Amino acid sequence: MQTPPRGKVHGSAIEAMADVLADGITIAVGGFGLSGIPVDLINAVRDSGVRDLTIVSNNMGVDGKGLGVLIDSGQVSRVLASYVGENKRFAEEYLSGDLQVEFVPQGTLAERLRAGGAGIPAFYTKTGVGTLVAEGKPVEEFDGELYVRERGIVADLALVHAHTSDTDGNLVYRHTARNFNPVVATAGKVTVAEAEIIVPLGGIDPNHVITPGVYVQRVVQAIDKVKDIEQRTVRPRTATN
Repeated sequence: MQTPPRGKVHGSAIEAMADVLADGITIAVGGFGLSGIPVDLINAVRDSGVRDLTIVSNNMGVDGKGLGVLIDSGQVSRVLASYVGENKRFAEEYLSGDLQVEFVPQGTLAERLRAGGAGIPAFYTKTGVGTLVAEGKPVEEFDGELYVRERGIVADLALVHAHTSDTDGNLVYRHTARNFNPVVATAGKVTVAEAEIIVPLGGIDPNHVITPGVYVQRVVQAIDKVKDIEQRTVRPRTATN
């Protein structure tokens, strides 16, 4: 099989992020729990040793897996997320005040990332009005209803996991990986994608592209690995004739 030209493809995750990673940056990360997360890119952030990070993600994985490794290593100082429940260390650090957490309703988080990627600095939503979510934020009335103003999110670095990429960074996701990866990909000043399959330019039907390559600056080959899930729930086996 002929090796595709490099294009935006880098030899390793750390190589792809070497000139971007720095203390104090904001990193947006795609995926949902442990599904569709950019494991190799997250591990490269850990191995780089950068600290005082702000992480934007639906949640922070679980203890010792996914974004949980950055909590374990003490590299994160602030998190914007919708959910804490699966990560005990994350919950403990939040409750002790060692970690600053901004809880963002899940739909609002997705829209804040989409808005940031679309160049929209702010928008209004009914979600969170009259709750702690709206504290300190402007609230205005439209058509007799109150709405809270939310800011778009633009990250210094966006990390995503795709099933397929071409050498120009056009991305295709599968199944649960479509949760947050597409909006995260648009919201980074620099976006790095890890892909399970990398094909030459033209190797993806344009009708199947979910994230256009214009949003993606760098691509790396994902390492083949077992895909973890947070909780495996199955029915007991029953005897069959």
